[in-house]
Amino acid sequence: MRQAVSVSYPAAPSPRARPDAHVARWIRRTLAEDPPRARSLVITVWGDSLAPHGGEVWLAGLIRLLAPLGINERLTRTSVFRLARDGWLAAETHGRQSRYRLTPEGRARFEAAYRRIYAPPASDWSGEWEIVIDPPLTARAAERARLRDELRWDGFGTLASGLYVRPRTDGDAAAEVARVGARARAIVLHAHDVADPGAQTLAARVAAVWDLASLARSYRQFLARFGRVIDRFRMRDIEASDPGQCFVVRTLLIHAYRRVLLRDPRLPPAVLPLDWPGAAAFALTRDFYRLTEARAEAHLAALLSVNGSTLPPADDAFYDRFGGLPR
Repeated sequence: MRQAVSVSYPAAPSPRARPDAHVARWIRRTLAEDPPRARSLVITVWGDSLAPHGGEVWLAGLIRLLAPLGINERLTRTSVFRLARDGWLAAETHGRQSRYRLTPEGRARFEAAYRRIYAPPASDWSGEWEIVIDPPLTARAAERARLRDELRWDGFGTLASGLYVRPRTDGDAAAEVARVGARARAIVLHAHDVADPGAQTLAARVAAVWDLASLARSYRQFLARFGRVIDRFRMRDIEASDPGQCFVVRTLLIHAYRRVLLRDPRLPPAVLPLDWPGAAAFALTRDFYRLTEARAEAHLAALLSVNGSTLPPADDAFYDRFGGLPR
């Protein structure tokens, strides 16, 4: 097991730091109106806060970390047990204490999801499309469904049964097909729309292939829910902000953003509506993350320094999030 290394976060909050009553009310109201599911929130906390620091945690520390987010000890234990049962986590026992770490499979799952969460939206696009054809009658229904679900996860839309498309950016459709064992049957193509003013184009079919209207509503609800509380942090000197509140709001923000973003195919601006709210949601999340990074990380370090261990420093990938965080 990797040895813990001391990390130089502030040992204690600024004497001026204190909980803000407005933020506290917002947290209580948000948890009451939209209580997060325990397992899903544990995944958010592990991917957002624990994975950059080695992906290991004492169960007692995790229980303390999740309590202000409305997840009690029983729910935390149950969620962690199920994640371990499903292969995401592995446990080590030290007397009556348990320490959990990401398995290689669990780390791969987190890295795939969180690369999308912290990556800036697509900007440039050559106009080229990736097309995957899964011919009928070449595989069992379950195998075809597995490929369909994998491609949807990676931003493909369904143009017709067994026919999937997405703008070609930095993805690799052939690798994604191979990952689910469909290389021998699925066909991967690259194509451009015909430059004919009267011809139907893939770009014109975007609204039919992807449910952008529903996704836009979700983004606007996200912006409305978090915009005001984030403005409250911006109005104050960040050094006077309570580290615990910084961590809780950051976690709820990432949790909500993750739920919307993982439904988003991340299409380039050239094929999106002019008033697309996804870019604003990314900017809001990025700016708050940068604003509160030091305070939230200090809270994390303080709560997880248990059983004689200290929190390892964040890895380089953490500081690459959202295009770069201050070190």
